[in-house]
Amino acid sequence: MTLSLWAVLTIIAFVFVVVFATIAAVFVSRLVRRPTLPMTEEVGGIPRVLRKLRKREPMSDEELAVARQAVSDRGSLMALCIPAAIFSIGCFYVFGSLEFLHGATPSERTFLGVIPMFTSTNLAIRMLRSASLKGRLQTKPKAPQAALHAPD
Repeated sequence: MTLSLWAVLTIIAFVFVVVFATIAAVFVSRLVRRPTLPMTEEVGGIPRVLRKLRKREPMSDEELAVARQAVSDRGSLMALCIPAAIFSIGCFYVFGSLEFLHGATPSERTFLGVIPMFTSTNLAIRMLRSASLKGRLQTKPKAPQAALHAPD
């Protein structure tokens, strides 16, 4: 029994799905077991801290800790396995559909797998952009405590 090109690519995509999903599951389980910082429990807490970091605004010690944690999490190779798993699912769907057709003309349904591919690419780019803030985090001066707690 010989396998066509699409069958081989489908099998390879499936193997990547399993590998990336397993690594992503391990990463997420580590994140869930980790003790949380109070600011990370707030709605919009992490985006607010990362916005301050991008604009180089003064930050408190707690905000610096949250920023360090968020930047290191998003820059982890294990974190990038999440969009890689989603991308592999899209590849699996497209290649499997093309294999099922056996050379017939593909329809729009065949290429529905491209949607998770675009989505995962966008997610990976956003994660890498957040991880690139590491340089700003290392050179970020701390704000004086009096300036952080001044009344509005």
